[in-house]
Amino acid sequence: MRVLIYARSGLEVILADLEAGGFFGELAPIDGHSRSASVLAMSEAVIATMPGEVFLEVLHDHPDVSMYVLKLFAARIRALGNRVLEYSTLDVRQRICCELLHLAKSDPKDARRSILSPAPTQAEIAARVSTHREAVAREMKALEREEFLQRRRDAIILGHAFKSDRWEECVQMPAKMARSAPRPSSGPPNGGWP
Repeated sequence: MRVLIYARSGLEVILADLEAGGFFGELAPIDGHSRSASVLAMSEAVIATMPGEVFLEVLHDHPDVSMYVLKLFAARIRALGNRVLEYSTLDVRQRICCELLHLAKSDPKDARRSILSPAPTQAEIAARVSTHREAVAREMKALEREEFLQRRRDAIILGHAFKSDRWEECVQMPAKMARSAPRPSSGPPNGGWP
């Protein structure tokens, strides 16, 4: 499930990708406002609903659930603060590089490399870093020419030069947030979104 918002211009901004067990729509019952984001199924999904009144009763009657939701909100606030920092201090190329590092998984065959598979589209990367697809295309070509990355049919491979200290700052804050995110013994593995 992809959580996104749309600007009046039609520009799409990706807020998060939820995995199995994730949830969304919890802000509306809490503050009484309309939903703040849209959710798009990226693949076949089974979705259950809970009326807002029931959700509020669960929060009231189960302190462990309330604490989980509070920790989730705290993690989101920190992530949004990091995103504002990136948008305010990094140029487009740096934001693209940071996002690629956020999305990449270590290559099990070579610890010096990371892989994005399936590879996100240029439009998806643009929606994640607040730019246009054309800027992503230009920067990805430059990164490929400079041998920071390789594009394969359905993957992007980040080489050891890409993973050097120069980009380490990009992954430190999200990694710290992931370690401090709520992980109750039972409940969704990746939390929710509005």
